[in-house]
Amino acid sequence: MKRAVKLGVKLVVKLGGTLLDSADSRDRLARQVAGARTAGYEIAVVHGGGKQMTRYLAERGIPSTFVGGLRVTTPETLDAVLKIFAGSVNHELVAAVNRAGALAVGISGIDSFLVEAEQMDPALGAVGRVTRCNPALLHLLTANGYVPVVACVAGDRQGQVYNVNADQMAVACAAAFGARQLIFLTDVGGVLDGAGQVRPLLTAADSRQLIADGIATGGMQAKLNAALSALAAGVDQVRIAPGALDGVLDRILAGEDLGTRMVTA
Repeated sequence: MKRAVKLGVKLVVKLGGTLLDSADSRDRLARQVAGARTAGYEIAVVHGGGKQMTRYLAERGIPSTFVGGLRVTTPETLDAVLKIFAGSVNHELVAAVNRAGALAVGISGIDSFLVEAEQMDPALGAVGRVTRCNPALLHLLTANGYVPVVACVAGDRQGQVYNVNADQMAVACAAAFGARQLIFLTDVGGVLDGAGQVRPLLTAADSRQLIADGIATGGMQAKLNAALSALAAGVDQVRIAPGALDGVLDRILAGEDLGTRMVTA
């Protein structure tokens, strides 16, 4: 796949944890991330790890409880968040990107106050709402040829640590970093309409209508709301695309219209 050279164009890619659960999938995506870096994109990666987290907790007899799609984060769960999100998932992805020929650096929102957060709701425990993103570390790393790989953990100025939704983390990073495009690579084909067909293009108004009509619900509703936040914050376009598709990132960056592209109007 021939990639257009995009020197200095800023890009944020969010990888869902399901896509990172197997070495083959992780390596395939890592090669594409490294290829984007080689093509001149200043690329940052934000990742989840919910599937890995649930498995880790279950192996230790710790139940996973969700409220409104958010994992209730007790002190015991927060310890697992650091071990899994900022630990094994992050470092396995960093190693894969390095192996693919780029220079990846594993970080989280805690590093250099990259992403600050506050407690969202005491009933959710240490679940954080993003309050600020300080992109200096992203600029420093990408300007010097590195690929930041960001785990969805944030903190505050008092040293508290929070579990943050990975989509919201990606939005905060993309907006503050000045990304031209935010790409969500997921385990679905894109945003579906009422007939179950992927919508190739959505405006902000279209997205709100899908939510209002009850067509986009649950995880897709949350992803659309995250995308709307990114567009409102100045990101030119947001893409929701199937991460398991062969060469998906290469093909998107080459101009192929995969998944759903979201624009302001």
